[in-house]
Amino acid sequence: MKPIDFFLHPLSVTQKQYEALRMFFVDEKDALFVARQFGYSYRGFTSVVSDFRKMLKYEQYDELFFLNKKKGRKEAPGTNQLKEIIFDLRKKFYSIPDIKVFIDSKGFDVSEKNIYLILKKEGFGRLPRRSKSIKKDLEEIKIDAEKSECLNFENESFKSNSAGILCFLPYIYKYGIDKIIKQSDYPQTKSLDRLTSILSFIALKLSNVRRYSADNIWCMDRGSGLFAGLNVLPKAAWFTSYSSRVTSDMNLGILKMFHHKWVSEGLLSDTINMDFTTIPYWGENDHLENNWSGKRGKALASLLAVLAQDPDSGIIDYGSTQIMHKDESQVVLEFLDFYKTDDKQTDLKYIIFDSKFTNYENLSKLDDRQIKFITIRRRGKNLVNRFNQMPKNNWKTFRVECAGNKNRTIKAIDETIFLKGYNKQIRQICITGHGKIKPAIIIVNDFDLSLEHIVRKYAKRWIVEKANSEQISFFHLNNVSSSMVIKVDFDLTMSIIAHNIYRLFANDLERYNHCSVQTLYEKFILNSADIDIDTDQIVVKLKKKRNLPLILETMNKYKNYKYEMFDNKKLIFEGATYS
Repeated sequence: MKPIDFFLHPLSVTQKQYEALRMFFVDEKDALFVARQFGYSYRGFTSVVSDFRKMLKYEQYDELFFLNKKKGRKEAPGTNQLKEIIFDLRKKFYSIPDIKVFIDSKGFDVSEKNIYLILKKEGFGRLPRRSKSIKKDLEEIKIDAEKSECLNFENESFKSNSAGILCFLPYIYKYGIDKIIKQSDYPQTKSLDRLTSILSFIALKLSNVRRYSADNIWCMDRGSGLFAGLNVLPKAAWFTSYSSRVTSDMNLGILKMFHHKWVSEGLLSDTINMDFTTIPYWGENDHLENNWSGKRGKALASLLAVLAQDPDSGIIDYGSTQIMHKDESQVVLEFLDFYKTDDKQTDLKYIIFDSKFTNYENLSKLDDRQIKFITIRRRGKNLVNRFNQMPKNNWKTFRVECAGNKNRTIKAIDETIFLKGYNKQIRQICITGHGKIKPAIIIVNDFDLSLEHIVRKYAKRWIVEKANSEQISFFHLNNVSSSMVIKVDFDLTMSIIAHNIYRLFANDLERYNHCSVQTLYEKFILNSADIDIDTDQIVVKLKKKRNLPLILETMNKYKNYKYEMFDNKKLIFEGATYS
């Protein structure tokens, strides 16, 4: 094409109109001549002239022939679609991390900062605190996720908002937790084996997912899927279906296998703390008994569960939800049967529990079986008055450890009495200054252990109450009514396994082994990462965080581990170059 032809024979409609109007107004050619020159009918061209005059009259210059180029970086292809998705999700009150997970699942590569800037430029403010009703509506929004499949571990790279839970994998393999799961009786399918299935449940527990939200946004995260050897975790319906096939014997069986592992690893001392916890139920509850819920300050229809925890390692060794009121007093004897190994009693010497845990008759049976117990006697008015009237020089003062790695100064008095119902001599210790208005009256069948050691042993029982609180708050044990229906005893077992993995992780972190699960999660596990799957290794590049150096130092000890479920690849942790 010659340069003159570009102007006399334009290809685009807008250029054709421009050249015709210029010839009419600037070159002052006749309208009929211009129409014939550019292929218009006479009436057609006069209409173009009329429309042009109107646009000038109303100063609609932006709609004329020339476009003003915007300064700055050009928008990438698909930007408009990306913005529409971001704006739509924010209008539905999704947070930026939630939006990021969804966008990643759609193949867009955009950071949380850019999402924030896009929202800010459009005029969106910070997301306000969402009420329960809004969160409920949020959960009803359905977002399609990928189908869950086993990874083929070909070379690829992706981002994850839940990559921190990958830090638990070295401990799962170090202590043979994966082998125990494989040897358990839990069900499996052709597509998902037993290990993958159970690790999918544990991944949700470890990552503090709030009762497995049914919007499926959590099963779009590639890091959570990688934890179980999958592209993404299964959807909510799969979890419900799997849980329905689990029996109580399967749960008890895997707890026994873990018990043998903890004994062989030296993680169980000679003392066990036991306590009840209430799991409220919000569905049809005619088949349930009323139990006192300290969390809600009232009795309500619920399941009664028991937990047995080692006070030194923090490992929860036993848990059960199969408890009725008539069987409460027998729980301690059932636990002893669980604790047996090859019909021989192990090194268990002390069981510590609360006053209403069992009756005096069973205390006598424990003494006959040469098991020492430390418990609290119920305080009668006369008994409390008697101790209040004792001289001050009869009391001994010392300090004991309590929850939160703190210490407390208490006073105690030691004596021997005959206890009716127990029908034997028993040691009675009264302590004050423990945070309660009334004194605590300890009874124990060990006459040789010093007063300080007995009180310190019982003081550690306050820590098992902290563990119960973690089961309720972090692992959401008291929220059994959910759009994902999980059997309560199976849910408790998964919570116990996840809790113990956290404790193994904490025991490897110097100065942090006393921290609660929530603190460990926020300080170490809650983190995003870039993940690269290479030929012989998987590299997890964790984002910058205050405690990242300690995490990398700890994970470096396990850099030579090869993971069978990862096609015998190594798992390497590094720090990302950006925050």
